[in-house]
Amino acid sequence: MPELPEVEVTRLSFAPAISGGQIQQVQLGKPLRWPLGCAPQQLVGQTVLGVRRRGKYLLLDLSAGLLLVHLGMSGSLTFMRTAPVAGKHDHFDLVTSHGVLRLHDPRRFGAAVFADSEQAASAQKLLGGLGLEPLSAEFEPQVFYAQLHLRKAPIKQVLLAGDVVVGVGNIYACEVLFRAGIRPTTRAARISRARVLRLHEAIVHVLALAVQQGGSTLRDFSNAHGETGLFQLQARVYGRAGQPCHACGQPIRLMRQGQRSTYFCSRCQT
Repeated sequence: MPELPEVEVTRLSFAPAISGGQIQQVQLGKPLRWPLGCAPQQLVGQTVLGVRRRGKYLLLDLSAGLLLVHLGMSGSLTFMRTAPVAGKHDHFDLVTSHGVLRLHDPRRFGAAVFADSEQAASAQKLLGGLGLEPLSAEFEPQVFYAQLHLRKAPIKQVLLAGDVVVGVGNIYACEVLFRAGIRPTTRAARISRARVLRLHEAIVHVLALAVQQGGSTLRDFSNAHGETGLFQLQARVYGRAGQPCHACGQPIRLMRQGQRSTYFCSRCQT
């Protein structure tokens, strides 16, 4: 599933090109996870003012409203000057004067949803419960510490939930907990202030590095130009079960947490 770094990499790959473009046509394929929320014709004539990100949602600011795009489990966006005929898994085309933004999604868990504004009920239903943005100034260590100490669940589960801090998906949760030296099963409320500070630093470092590396491509992720990510090549624990820890040589262990694979070093993470 594309996580925060992949969504941010996608945004960076097409935002400058589409900004200022006027919407000329909206083409819909098979139904996606949620309906568009308006007649496609309502978007025609509007201008794309810019593209932001909130968690794993891309927010296209329009001259009269907002388009929220989610990549779902396996979706990807491409931006082309002209687009070929839509294929079997191409379900949303935003045709603008600057080019065509196409959502390709074999599993159809992605979505494109229109809202009158970010404060509208349809937008808040998707964005209202999201936690702090880890790559922004609002992600302060003390606020993070206070939020964690209200949670009794294992720290990895808290990170994945996204209501304390957004975007720390499975790959990145494994990596940041290793760098912070925290065992994934440790209850969030029991982590000391000093260790939360290390975790905070690890989250910022790992996510920023992942964006620089173009995200992680484990199966089919690519940005809007078709370029794949390289972060997975630098993973210290994720996907390395049975291989020696880069720090201590102990074999990396694998366990299941909430139906997700958790990779960790039993010696380095306590």
